[in-house]
Amino acid sequence: MNRAFSRKKDKTWMHTPEALSKHYIPYNAKFLGSTEVEQPKGTEVVRDAVRKLKFARHIKKSEGQKIPKVELQISIYGVKILEPKSKEVQHNCQLHRISFCADDKTDKRIFTFICKDSESNKHLCYVFDSEKCAEEITLTIGQAFDLAYRKFLESGGKDVETRKQIAVLQKRIQDLETENMELKNKVQDLENQLRITQVSTSPAGNVTPKCPSTDIFDMIPFSPVSHQSSIPTRNGTQPPPVPSRSTEIKRDLFGAEPFDPFNCGAGDFPPDIQSKLDEMQEGFKMGLTLEGTVFCLDPLDSRC
Repeated sequence: MNRAFSRKKDKTWMHTPEALSKHYIPYNAKFLGSTEVEQPKGTEVVRDAVRKLKFARHIKKSEGQKIPKVELQISIYGVKILEPKSKEVQHNCQLHRISFCADDKTDKRIFTFICKDSESNKHLCYVFDSEKCAEEITLTIGQAFDLAYRKFLESGGKDVETRKQIAVLQKRIQDLETENMELKNKVQDLENQLRITQVSTSPAGNVTPKCPSTDIFDMIPFSPVSHQSSIPTRNGTQPPPVPSRSTEIKRDLFGAEPFDPFNCGAGDFPPDIQSKLDEMQEGFKMGLTLEGTVFCLDPLDSRC
């Protein structure tokens, strides 16, 4: 994984793995907002976004509006941005979609991260103001990303190729079932043609319908291929063929629906498990870059 921890590579993580895996780390901050950026990484990218959002906040502050306060909940499942009192989730940023995280090494309050939006696939830069906790929050996001990547490898990442093979085999089973049904229909047609030929070549008046053999319960033995073709009706007509099984619900040879480990009732997962796995694999492969930089080049821009 291409992780660039920059100046923080000599630092140790601040939390235990259990705290981020089984729970979450809460932080309070002021949310300056988010804005679309062109690139998933880069100091200049986030610097421009910070200056843009700070300028917008200056205007709103002059109009009497306050910077909204939020609660950040950081865990291996992502970074949630909540309204502090109602706990309503305003944004939910999954870690494999976060590509860049930085804090201001001169102004200890400002930090930001870039996250790829799950719906629009646009890169959004989120900017926050946290009193003297910007660097700690940045490190916490980095640690959560590292743990999430390890968990992905242990639980699902190593099985990507296996799941691909399972999907290929399931498709092959469905193709074979379709082919088998087509062959059964062809056999049915051939038997019907053979019976008509035998009837037409027999001398008139000598056609004696053959009674099908029965078992000890006077039941006609089941034949999956041509059980209906051997049972003529009283008026000599053939009963209608059994309609083929509906293909709306695809099932395997054992009657079970295709295996979908991500379709277990969790609404956040798409039905296509492979696209989800590929997305997570691509996100973690890109890695998370942590940097400390100077956002505020202008003294007048140093305060919100």
